[in-house]
Amino acid sequence: MFAKDLLSKLASLINPTPRAPKWKSLDVLDQATAHVKQLEQRVEMLKKRKQQLEGSTDETAGMRGSMSTVFTVTELDSAIEVCLISRSNDKFILTRVLDVLEEEAAPVVAVSYSRVGDKIHYIINSQAVCSRIGIDSSRVHERLKRLTAGP
Repeated sequence: MFAKDLLSKLASLINPTPRAPKWKSLDVLDQATAHVKQLEQRVEMLKKRKQQLEGSTDETAGMRGSMSTVFTVTELDSAIEVCLISRSNDKFILTRVLDVLEEEAAPVVAVSYSRVGDKIHYIINSQAVCSRIGIDSSRVHERLKRLTAGP
């Protein structure tokens, strides 16, 4: 009797419509097994999608393996804009980037940031000390590349 009750509960979980035809016990077990396998596949698919959305599988320019610091340098006349994306646990990356810009005679005019998940997006605007000389953006790019590559 106990097994019969369990099978009827299992059948109601698999096919919750009350007018479902009466199933044999082996049919109920087969349907339950197939349903569990479908759910496992869905869980695996969702885990992979979550990893992709979190960016853990990205191999973007400026990234090194599991290091997830990404940057772009854009030249705008006598100014440059650095867009930097880093993990929130890397607390000193902003300071190091600001130091590089100061050393390249590009004092920072404005910095904005936003936090998205476990990453922080920085936008740093720098203006050349002397507009006639300008800023060597390729040199800034190379120094930032070395900085984010790590030791």
